[in-house]
Amino acid sequence: VQLQASGGGLVQPGGSLRLSCAASGSIFSINAMGWYRQAPGKQRELVATITYLGSTYYAASVKGRFTISRDNAKNTVYLQMNSLKPEDTAVYYCNEAPPATMLWGQGTQVTVSS
Repeated sequence: VQLQASGGGLVQPGGSLRLSCAASGSIFSINAMGWYRQAPGKQRELVATITYLGSTYYAASVKGRFTISRDNAKNTVYLQMNSLKPEDTAVYYCNEAPPATMLWGQGTQVTVSS
């Protein structure tokens, strides 16, 4: 069972990125999924979650700017990030919600800088 996050990069403040997380079908169809991030020198934090039926939760710091979605047929969860700020710079990870220790992958780096 693996989760592969992708789509990160360097973007200017105010810009947008779309992250993708491809998951093994054996877990994706029954579990809530989440995006997490870890900035340098900080603890990993929850960004957003989505249940199998599509109910969502957002951290206060990203609400109104980020949108989490999932395509159950493709076993993929997405994070659309708009109006990015320098403080959004971090490595972004996907995992179950709540997270499973064995499913932390490499993550994808998002850098917001001019």
